[in-house]
Amino acid sequence: MSFLKSLFGGRKAADDKPAGPLKSVEHDGFTIHATPYLDGGQYQLCGVVEKEIGGTLRSHRFVRADRFPGADEAADFTLVKGRQLIDQQGERLFN
Repeated sequence: MSFLKSLFGGRKAADDKPAGPLKSVEHDGFTIHATPYLDGGQYQLCGVVEKEIGGTLRSHRFVRADRFPGADEAADFTLVKGRQLIDQQGERLFN
């Protein structure tokens, strides 16, 4: 169905691809990567939280409903949400 949408002027196929890690920060031993992606002309808040536990790199991808007109603004808020997740859940993110 998404093929038909892109064929007939709906959502572009490239819209759901991440813009790439625009920004990364360390927080309490975790690394947060902001990876917002373009969807419908706005950037969707999306990121990855990583931490090495017992020699294994663990990661948790999160997406929120928040949308922003620019990639930088979306990346900044992604880092805020990532810190909030870490502060609230810590290593339980990976369970």
